[in-house]
Formats: sequence, C-alpha cells, structure tokens
Amino acid sequence: MTLKVPCPQCQKAVVWQASSEFRPFCSERCKLLDLGEWADESNKISQPIHADSAITEEMLDAMEDEFLQNNNFFVEPE
Repeated sequence: MTLKVPCPQCQKAVVWQASSEFRPFCSERCKLLDLGEWADESNKISQPIHADSAITEEMLDAMEDEFLQNNNFFVEPE
C-alpha cells in the first residue's frame, strides 16, 4: 500500500517513500517557501512558554548527555 500525504505548502499529493526527495513537500520550491515562512516568523509554534518551571543544572546535564548520545556531529573521527 502506497501512502500519500498532502504537501504542507500546496496540498498536492506526495508519495511517502525514500525516493521522494523533498517529502513531505512535493518540490524544492514548496520546501523553500515553507522555510521562508518560518524564517520571517509567519509560522511559529503556538504553545506558550511556561516560565514557572525552573530548569535545574541536573536537567541541563541530562539534556546535554542525551543530545551528545544521539548526535554524532561532535564525535571525533577515529
């Protein structure tokens, strides 16, 4: 069964598979239009920031450890 999703920009049907280079977008044009909307802040995540939650050093350390475990960007090549 082939899964098709609508392009977030133009709503054209996009086949969801590895060969769909720009998925979930139908084209590079739609991908760049969407990126531009985020860059000029037309799009934004609408969930409010909860200022009453204090972030502790332990929480920051745990987030940093998780980030470093899941991203090989900072790993020195052997």
